[in-house]
Amino acid sequence: MLRIGIIGTGGIANAHINGYLAFPDQCQIVALADVMPGKAAQKAADSGLSGAVGYDDPMRMLAEARLDLVSIATPPSTHAALSIAALDAGVHVLVEKPMAPSLEECDAVLAARERSGKLLSVVAQNRFRDDLATLKAVVDSGLLGSISHVRVDSAWWRGLPYYDLWWRGTWEKEGGGCTLNHAIHHIDLLLWLLGRPTEITAMLANAQHDNSEVEDLSVAVLRYERGLAQLTSSVVHHGQEQEIVIQGEHARVSQPWKVVAERSDAAGFPAQGGDADRVAAIEKIVADREPLAHTGHAGQIGDLLAAIRDGRAPIADGRDGRDAIEVVTAIYKAGIEREFVSLPLHASDPYYQAGRLIENAPRFYEKTASLVEAAS
Repeated sequence: MLRIGIIGTGGIANAHINGYLAFPDQCQIVALADVMPGKAAQKAADSGLSGAVGYDDPMRMLAEARLDLVSIATPPSTHAALSIAALDAGVHVLVEKPMAPSLEECDAVLAARERSGKLLSVVAQNRFRDDLATLKAVVDSGLLGSISHVRVDSAWWRGLPYYDLWWRGTWEKEGGGCTLNHAIHHIDLLLWLLGRPTEITAMLANAQHDNSEVEDLSVAVLRYERGLAQLTSSVVHHGQEQEIVIQGEHARVSQPWKVVAERSDAAGFPAQGGDADRVAAIEKIVADREPLAHTGHAGQIGDLLAAIRDGRAPIADGRDGRDAIEVVTAIYKAGIEREFVSLPLHASDPYYQAGRLIENAPRFYEKTASLVEAAS
């Protein structure tokens, strides 16, 4: 029975708590920590975790609670230090996205993972969704042929009060805006589906949130081997209609699910009826897929528990988390410097360093409120 601790007891902690509770025969939540006095103990009580101890000091929890695995669900600026402390204490780590605000901090966490020998997983819960796992299976099947174009709409909507919470809306505490803290999910999916791009350019804007320093909208273009991908990161899109559309040599698939396959007539125009056989072959992959036993955070937690048991790497590991931050960093650099950015980014690049983005980033507006707790 693995002993579980959770650092940070804000809203996202509930997803971790429920995820661990889905595996009562494998793990037990024994401790929670939060720097706000009494908050961890209250979360334990509210969640029915009668055997869990609440700590006001995460370091004390790591020292005393005899943990096997800890979830880190705190503001992004704290992720690296807490992950390193936990790994150096001999504890496996599941850290919320983003892994850390800078590549330098990500690499420091990866170094701690190497010296500790413990597992590190970065939250990428959308990999554990049936619709997106289906999309991955189709891409991996080769039925699409080479990829021509991908359109990713990471479209969210947040009102002005969203940025009143103390750590949101500043480059120093949040690490960035919607590109880092919302589109990170879709960036991870893009990397999972297609791998790393070779070049990125982008533009950043704050279109609707005049109580926030950070961007609420970015549009990036990513170059792959032969094709292109475009990524919109937003918290200004009414309806929050998120979509991934993959156009291949032979067919198009998308989430929400749709499949279309054209074939050419003698003049090169779309032939009537399209390529029905290819559509049928793709739909068969979808029909034959066995649904995931657990989805979202529970799915990722289940995979991590199995990885600990089996001595293997988790599906979403620290390297995956770093790769997503590399793309985010390239988008920010491209938008700020107004240039094309080649990947990979090396340690000699100024934007690799912790703090350099904070120094160079535009302050679109001044943060006007700083609430300890988000309004309910």
